[in-house]
Amino acid sequence: MGNDLDLHMHSAYSDDGEFTPTELVRLCRLAGIETMAISDHNCVKANREAQGEAERLHIQYIPAVELDCTFHDRDMHLLGYQIRYQSPDFEKVEDHIRTQAVGVSLECLRLTMRLGFHITEDELNAISGKGYWKDVWAGEAFAEVLLHKPEYLQHEILRPYRTGGVRSDNPYANFYWDYYSQGKPCYAKMNFPSAEEALSLIKDNGGVAVLAHPGMTLKNDFGLFDDLVALGMDGVEAYSSYHDRATARHFCREAQKHALIVTCGSDFHGKAKPSIQLGKSGCFIPPFFPVRPAR
Repeated sequence: MGNDLDLHMHSAYSDDGEFTPTELVRLCRLAGIETMAISDHNCVKANREAQGEAERLHIQYIPAVELDCTFHDRDMHLLGYQIRYQSPDFEKVEDHIRTQAVGVSLECLRLTMRLGFHITEDELNAISGKGYWKDVWAGEAFAEVLLHKPEYLQHEILRPYRTGGVRSDNPYANFYWDYYSQGKPCYAKMNFPSAEEALSLIKDNGGVAVLAHPGMTLKNDFGLFDDLVALGMDGVEAYSSYHDRATARHFCREAQKHALIVTCGSDFHGKAKPSIQLGKSGCFIPPFFPVRPAR
């Protein structure tokens, strides 16, 4: 159960995604997925291409986006489903992120070298410089470069991310979470919209606002969930590759208590998260998720 639905994946229109929208749709077809959504970070450009290919392959496609935002000084992600992705509002979001992203990437580079590593812009651009987010380097790109530099084969910082290490299941993404996420040594602050602003943007454009992977985002502060619900959030991604069964059950109970939609998604990226597979999020199709025809 669950293999035929995946509502959270990323294309090359995310700074850490690998595949084109068309390639993702075809991979979903091979995986037996019947309903899908590409939810790129702060970018909606995958939707038109993916929707066309999905229609050709008889896959139900739900237009989507994943917006970075802040709530109580915590970075988090809101998923927007059934959005009018042609709206210029989403172009403004992308532009807002893009104007900051190059400077933030350079600050991440400076902080990485402060850890004692030597890494160049050319090395990073060889990994991600030809993608849609030119001159923007996600934490996963830093990990990929460093883990392939022969001079760092025995480096103590990198040891947990190598084969057999405790963080080796998704080495690039785990390195990002451990060093480049909020509060970590190489974190560079981005000015994201507030959760209220992100939620309004989704709803103003016909969408359904869903909190992404709350077990990871909220971590040990699940009490924030009630505050997010009070803002007018529509749903919660209870089933996620990052959730164990207890966490999934907890957020299903919360959804029932607050009459929220339940969704599920793998958060598939490709090489950035090799242990995550399309359609594999431990979920089933909840009876109270309203799948409407794609626009």
